[in-house]
Amino acid sequence: MGVLRHERLTGARAYYETARTRGIGHQAALRQLGNRLVGTPHGCLKTDTVYDEAIARAHLEPAS
Repeated sequence: MGVLRHERLTGARAYYETARTRGIGHQAALRQLGNRLVGTPHGCLKTDTVYDEAIARAHLEPAS
């Protein structure tokens, strides 16, 4: 498996940057991001749900 390029991780980058703008340090922001990246597939497996990025990122979209 090749190295992941940052262009593929735009959601991860946005999550990290949001944490940093809230005043969270680099290490803590990475830890939170890691927890999220592990928690997402764990939640899908636990609930027997197929991952849907539109649902996963729905809270980031402005309400219409």
